Amino acid sequence: MISNMVRDLFATVVAIVFSLIYMQGDARNAVVADSLSRLPLPAASVFARDGDLIGLSDVSGRLPSVAEKCYPITVSYLGFDDMVLESEVSDTVFLRESKAQLSEIVVESRRHKVLHMLAYVREYSTMTTYADTVFLFREKMVDYMLTPDGSVKFAGWSTPRVLTGRSYYRFTDDCGLDSVSDTGSYHFSWSDWVGVAPAVRLPLSLTAVEWGADTLQGRYSPVEIWSKRGDSLSVEINVLADRTGRRWIPSFASFFREDLEFQDFRLRFCYNIVEGCDSVSPLELSGYYYNVESDGRGRYMFGFNRIDEPFFVNTEAEVYMLDKEFITVKEARKWRDYRFDTADIGIYRPVGLPELQPSIIALIDRVNNIDKGYVRLGQAPDERLMGRFDGRRNFRVGRRALFMLKQLTGIMRYKHHKNINRRWNDLKKSLLLDKHKPTDR
Repeated sequence: MISNMVRDLFATVVAIVFSLIYMQGDARNAVVADSLSRLPLPAASVFARDGDLIGLSDVSGRLPSVAEKCYPITVSYLGFDDMVLESEVSDTVFLRESKAQLSEIVVESRRHKVLHMLAYVREYSTMTTYADTVFLFREKMVDYMLTPDGSVKFAGWSTPRVLTGRSYYRFTDDCGLDSVSDTGSYHFSWSDWVGVAPAVRLPLSLTAVEWGADTLQGRYSPVEIWSKRGDSLSVEINVLADRTGRRWIPSFASFFREDLEFQDFRLRFCYNIVEGCDSVSPLELSGYYYNVESDGRGRYMFGFNRIDEPFFVNTEAEVYMLDKEFITVKEARKWRDYRFDTADIGIYRPVGLPELQPSIIALIDRVNNIDKGYVRLGQAPDERLMGRFDGRRNFRVGRRALFMLKQLTGIMRYKHHKNINRRWNDLKKSLLLDKHKPTDR
């Protein structure tokens, strides 16, 4: 009874403060909030009717301005059901917590010291220049291998390793091109670099309460916003607000050293915790979300754009943990070295996951309906590749590879000098023979 009274009182105070904040802002923009706690939800994603990302809600949960032509819009927040708004509203939009079912972790034993995690990923990435746009929707199955015990001599991975995936591209330009494909020539997504965060201590104000919120202020704006709802906890991170935000993304250290210009970088980690915990770790992680906007992509993007033409990358993704278990180091090594046949691995979605947006479903249907045989027949063959096949072609490829390996190892240099010496000796022998050969008088 007392616990319920405290919770109701907390919710009332939050609602009053929330209303005051809302009244001070632009009343034309709706605010998105948790239907149970009434807490605002910062960094909620807003998608236009065609699936393009319009923007994110601000620190007070206020949605960005939306043009009338973009409606109906979809408001999405990891861990909550999506909300579709048919037209502009000026009231609060309450999202309900999702019922997605997540697997329980296997109990640890003394022999099991490596944590293996399996996850499902939904990714939305866009790369644009002044003339071209490439949009990618991708579903992936990924895994992680972590060693919570520092004494374990095994190098795992905290960034997602892709086990299998399905990609759907749409290519558009200013000349009217509008085509789709299931393959792309360039890897411009940020999704392979955002991994699970290390163990982080909770703010002291949240360790002994059932419901609460706390904010870690950065130099110019909040860098972390913590929200605790019973056994559920989430933290919003604005990586660019302060250098302390980078502790959540250790794999990005090299990109910041390269002075790559990020326009926006936001994360959200969701945890299922036991009351009284003073820290959170990948053991309690139920999922995470991120949105990364950058001018350029950094490495591995040479040759995409024309010289001196800038390009921009935006990656948004949701990661849902499916399964966790502790395994032995021997089992972890086998799992690490196993060569997966991606065709045999399916896509497994959590139960209760929000439905895909209609624009994404339309893109998937369009890609799946491509007549690949007709496309291949419609392409003019390269005459340089025409001709009867014989084993000598493979032989030449092998000889070429062998030639390159010999160059790398220095064997060719040794043989080059050896051949020069041999030819020089042959030349000297021939000159001696010519000198002693009888001549006609």
